[in-house]
Amino acid sequence: MKIYTKTGDKGTTALFGGTRLPKHHIRIESYGTVDELNSFIGLVRDHLTNEILRGELKAIQEILFTIGSHLAADPSKENLWIPEIKYAEVELLEKGIDRMEESLEPLKNFILPGGHPVVSHCHVVRCVCRRAERNVVALGELEKVEPILTQYLNRLSDYFFVLARFVGKELGAEEVVWTAR
Repeated sequence: MKIYTKTGDKGTTALFGGTRLPKHHIRIESYGTVDELNSFIGLVRDHLTNEILRGELKAIQEILFTIGSHLAADPSKENLWIPEIKYAEVELLEKGIDRMEESLEPLKNFILPGGHPVVSHCHVVRCVCRRAERNVVALGELEKVEPILTQYLNRLSDYFFVLARFVGKELGAEEVVWTAR
């Protein structure tokens, strides 16, 4: 199988199920942003040495791949099999957040992204995740989207905010507090 098909040369792409959409369609933007998010998570995972966190991030990447398949599927086709995403996946993110927060000082101020390259990458992931969430919400205003997709992305951005703080603490990076001018 060749990597290039030339079928997208005129600005359309096929959904799982065969329907073609313009490449700028919000559905394509949604799963494309989830793919971008997944790539940035791989970048963060490659910089971590904590094996528990590396394992969590790999599991998150697998869920995001499934979310992408839900978004890439033609909603008018009823016979497509796509792995289910359960609320237990959201709960795993919440447990990870709670576990990391146990070792962190309570947040009393807004903090600026930065302090260490890995911390900064975590914040980039958080921002891309929020964009993916916004795209999925916009898609949901036009077509049926399973609520679990938005719930997962919403919680995932929280996870990456806390991960940035947790990794920063592990690395001895100073949190820079935002000061209003």
